[in-house]
Amino acid sequence: MSVLILALVVSGDMVLRYRNALHELAAVDAAQGMLNADRRPQRAVPKERLDAEAKIIDAAVRQLSIPWAQMIEAVEAASTGDVTVLQLQPETQQRSLRLTAEAKSREAMLRYVRRLGETRALSGVHLVSHHVQTENPSRPIQFGVQAAFRNNR
Repeated sequence: MSVLILALVVSGDMVLRYRNALHELAAVDAAQGMLNADRRPQRAVPKERLDAEAKIIDAAVRQLSIPWAQMIEAVEAASTGDVTVLQLQPETQQRSLRLTAEAKSREAMLRYVRRLGETRALSGVHLVSHHVQTENPSRPIQFGVQAAFRNNR
């Protein structure tokens, strides 16, 4: 009888251990399932797409690095009533500015280009083109100027 009781106690202990082991195994499986549920195999991004995105980001950084405030201040500081700025075209890769303007006279045009060259924001200011607007009765001179951004760091 004592052997039977001892066998029942041992078998009961074994059943409890087995049940605890099953619960621990289920908990481990559940935790592993939660970790792997959101993981999908990542697709490789083609190199061409990465290069294209890098170029876009690089262009945006160059655009943001243009000293806009200094450039506009320089153009305004050089302005007179005899010159009207028609277009500002920054070239981010060359760090330069192309400007189209209209002057009432040749002297006003040259004075404006000289004043632009004296600003702290621009360097290498030079006249690249000019022509008289013959169809306009006041005969203004439309001209183009090119300049480089100074490194003010």
